Amino acid sequence: MAVKIRLKRTGMKKAPSYRVVVADARSPRDGRIIEKIGWYNPRVEPSAIHIDEEKAISWLKNGAQPTESVASLLRRAGIMDRFNQEKSAASAQSSEVSVDAK
Repeated sequence: MAVKIRLKRTGMKKAPSYRVVVADARSPRDGRIIEKIGWYNPRVEPSAIHIDEEKAISWLKNGAQPTESVASLLRRAGIMDRFNQEKSAASAQSSEVSVDAK
């Protein structure tokens, strides 16, 4: 099952706000979701972004792919940087273990 982290539109007509959700890639934009991990309001200045960092990182570790817009929000919130640091630290640690085993 391909899982995406994407935006789900909420709000009134011509006044959008979005939820950041984890959903099956085949489900429609506002369809069934697996988990809600945050929200985004582009109508305030500056844009309001609230994403649960722990949930987002756990889904990224499990292989969920963010859409372009969500990837941008994750970078602005600093979550992608933390995820990349954890990923590089884990790969460095695993390569260190494999060198010690030889």
